Amino acid sequence: MGVRTMSLINRMLQDLDARAGQPGADPLPSDIRPVPPPERSLPSRRVAVVAGAVATVALLGAAGWHLLGKAPAGVAASVPAGGAAIASPVVPAAVQPAPSIPAPVVAIEIPVPPREDIAQVAALPSAAMQEGPLFEAEAVAAPKPAAKQAARADRPGAPTASRAPAAPRAERAPAPAKAFPVKEGRVETPAQRAENAYRRALASLEDGRVTEAMATLQAALKSDPRHEASRQTLVSLLMEAKRPEEAIRQLGAALALDPRQPAMAMLLARLQLERGSPGIDTLLRTLPYAAGNGEYHAFLAGALQHEGRHREAVEHYQAALRTAPQNGVWWMGLGISLQAEKRGPEAAGALQKALDSGTLSPELQGFVERKLKQLVR
Repeated sequence: MGVRTMSLINRMLQDLDARAGQPGADPLPSDIRPVPPPERSLPSRRVAVVAGAVATVALLGAAGWHLLGKAPAGVAASVPAGGAAIASPVVPAAVQPAPSIPAPVVAIEIPVPPREDIAQVAALPSAAMQEGPLFEAEAVAAPKPAAKQAARADRPGAPTASRAPAAPRAERAPAPAKAFPVKEGRVETPAQRAENAYRRALASLEDGRVTEAMATLQAALKSDPRHEASRQTLVSLLMEAKRPEEAIRQLGAALALDPRQPAMAMLLARLQLERGSPGIDTLLRTLPYAAGNGEYHAFLAGALQHEGRHREAVEHYQAALRTAPQNGVWWMGLGISLQAEKRGPEAAGALQKALDSGTLSPELQGFVERKLKQLVR
């Protein structure tokens, strides 16, 4: 009889006993007794099953540890061949019946000699990010660590086959270098030699080697006598060195080659006048090339006035004043030459304009005032 049936009978007997205890109720027959509840006993069958399962699991675990401790789970080898890293297939460990703790994986790297059937060239990881011509695959790509591949293979569902190497990129033949024509020895022209010598002379001047600079400038003028920059620099150095005779020779040579140089003509004429030589001829030779040059006309007028040629001086002072009407010195020179030509009223007017210009120095202003007083008398 089952436990539930016994419980139901006990409950019915207890109900009957309770009713018999009430006042006026019929007592229960003496042969009816409530059945006591059965004592709960341990389910021996279930305990036996659990104990057997625990023993089985323990035996299986011990056997698994014993077997896995001697045999490696798998071997992962990397084969470097011709610049590519090729991972050998990973041998999985023997399947054990549900170990409670995952077995450790030991990765052993075994070098394998390269085979001829393995691809010689593999695409480098950074090749796709670089631009420019392709080079021969001589550098060997670093192989992936075997431990990472073994750990990746140990994960459930991970493929055991290694990734196929990337297809090598086709090599492009380098473009042939352009053939430049071979230049024969270039002949330096006289003008180029003079220019180069002039630059060397300037470098010597910067270093304070004046004598060397003068010699270099003379060599430049021998190469090209028409190199004006070299001539002007040499003349300036000769004048600073108090060598006017050499300066006059250099200026005369320059004007003989090209008289269309008003500045050199004025410099040569000044040097000639200072030394008592006639400089008017020098100025007159260059006059046709000094049209509209007020400084040149005024300088020639002063030279003519110094020589007593006042009529010609008046003409050149007037030409100069047409370019600069407010030049008081030139008005003063014109008044002096007009006075020498016995043209008093015109001379007085020119001297008055010189005073009105306000450009005279105190000494010249006093000189002009004295001249005016002489003309008023």
